[in-house]
Amino acid sequence: MLDMMTFLSIAAIMLGSLLFGALVLHVIPRLGSPGRALSDWLCQAPGLDLLVTYFTALPMIIGPILAGWIGFAAAIVSQVLAVMIWTFFHGLLHPAARRGPRIVNFLNALVGPWRNFLAVWVTALVVPVFWIIRVSELIVYPFLVWLIRFPRYKQSDWVRVSRHKFTNLVGHDLIWCLYCDWMTGVWSMGSEMLRNVESFWCPIRFDSSKKCANCHHDFPDVYNGWVASDGDMNDVVNILKEKYGEASINSWFGHPARLTVEGEEPSSQD
Repeated sequence: MLDMMTFLSIAAIMLGSLLFGALVLHVIPRLGSPGRALSDWLCQAPGLDLLVTYFTALPMIIGPILAGWIGFAAAIVSQVLAVMIWTFFHGLLHPAARRGPRIVNFLNALVGPWRNFLAVWVTALVVPVFWIIRVSELIVYPFLVWLIRFPRYKQSDWVRVSRHKFTNLVGHDLIWCLYCDWMTGVWSMGSEMLRNVESFWCPIRFDSSKKCANCHHDFPDVYNGWVASDGDMNDVVNILKEKYGEASINSWFGHPARLTVEGEEPSSQD
């Protein structure tokens, strides 16, 4: 009985905190130009990092600290309920958009409402993974910039959300589109950073032609400089000398920094 009371208490406090946070986000843009400026800041890194942490990671950190696995379960339940409650009321406040054409309605008809509903929540299981990737981009990659002169990035060019501005995107569609908005930016910037890692330390093409074909979209240097899998270490050292011997920034071979005039600031950097 005590465990149930602990669970309910933590879940209620976290649910209230999450819904209050969502309410604040709706109020901020209505506070004149300072509010709109703050809202814009919260829609891109680093403001967005704080926002995502508050709604996704913080409950799952605080819950276990307060009550172990019971607190963790309470955190998950409160997050799910917060999304569903916000979804319901946001749709209720936008009746015309709710009754109009919607992504959720089409997909429900395509695969079935329960399949669509469950599948969307399955994707939510990877939120902690993307959050950890984002933390790595913030605290790991800067050391590579400092230690081996990897290029810096204006992270807000990737980590930002804007789909809330799309006309008639409400409720269920809006919350999941914002999730995808954040997720794709985090993933794309991680891929960009990994291009520097792969080409700097391991510029050797994969032995599998199928893997090369699959990976070259995310790692263009596979076909743009990496040594063939049947080459030798002389080839590898030579390509390293060619690509990095005179470089001031140790970027992947197709990075914009290699396409600018010497001394000119690359567009992808701070």
